[in-house]
Amino acid sequence: MKLTQHGQYLWQITRLGAFNCYLWQEPDGLTLIDTNMGGSAADILQAAKRIGQPITRITLTHAHGDHAGSLDEVAKQLPGVEVALASRTSEFLQGNLNLRADEPQAKLRGGFVQCTTQATRILSPGDKVGSLQVVAAPGHTPDHIAFFAERDGTLIAGDAFQTQAGTAVAGMIRWLFPFPAMATWHLATALATAVNLRRLNPTRLAVGHGRVLQNPTAAMDAAIRQAEAKVNA
Repeated sequence: MKLTQHGQYLWQITRLGAFNCYLWQEPDGLTLIDTNMGGSAADILQAAKRIGQPITRITLTHAHGDHAGSLDEVAKQLPGVEVALASRTSEFLQGNLNLRADEPQAKLRGGFVQCTTQATRILSPGDKVGSLQVVAAPGHTPDHIAFFAERDGTLIAGDAFQTQAGTAVAGMIRWLFPFPAMATWHLATALATAVNLRRLNPTRLAVGHGRVLQNPTAAMDAAIRQAEAKVNA
């Protein structure tokens, strides 16, 4: 894995050149956002050791295997760690992939994983995980959430956007890296989420796949326009 610092608080952990998870610094330790694919625990723990702080919280943007695949491995190594999950993510990790009546009845896509690790805290939009604000971000999956840092404008968006092979809204294919689009549940919902996230005016965009963007709003605007053209066609 590659470890890269962005600004004062954010550390990006990248595996295989395109699969990211993040560590966010707090006064009492590190928040791990996503756990990458299976087999990543040793590298994640080594990254925390290099930073010099313990991991005190784990959270997930959604339950796909490239984001939640090492949850059990990491949690097992950190007895007593807080595991803060959206209620939907907790359900999905337990194998309940049923859509709710008020959701688009589109086919779920991508590889969801099941985990034995239980949430110690259930998150709702507006809650805080350390200093990070929880933001509802469905579309790529029904359970998807993002995290916004008011202190410096960092948006940790999971797969709501990608920057690998070009900035795109979830569901919009970039042929050099099409996998996030192929694993997206509902494009119109993903577009609405992208618009809502753009309204936060982030100064930094951290995504599940691709590089972290500084001053990302122009790239987000262009990606949103492309998605709007497809949805409205």
